[in-house]
Amino acid sequence: MKTVTFKYKQVIVIRADLNMSVGKIAAQASHAAILSAEKARRIKPEWWSSWFTEGQRKIVLKVNSEDALLSVKGKAEALGLPIGLVTDMGLTELKPGTLTALGIGPAPSNLIDRVTGNLPLL
Repeated sequence: MKTVTFKYKQVIVIRADLNMSVGKIAAQASHAAILSAEKARRIKPEWWSSWFTEGQRKIVLKVNSEDALLSVKGKAEALGLPIGLVTDMGLTELKPGTLTALGIGPAPSNLIDRVTGNLPLL
């Protein structure tokens, strides 16, 4: 089996404390992925292009509060990473304005790991 090394990735951070349904989580993760990928394409096109060529690696992690999500966001922004914060419209399971997910990257894996390396998988 061939070992593949990914230099770029995208991380999606989901709020596990909201007890969203599987479908809702999928939708929120999709929103986060698109928002942060589009931002990366604008501000770091070389990161986006390399990530896209490598196969668009995505990792989905979790936090257990809004404060934790905002802490991760702040750390990512401090490193200049492209992010996409998802605010729910409140049409189904959640109240309008609920922060549900955060997309980070695509960006170099080593930079993202400095922000999310201690978070558990969803």
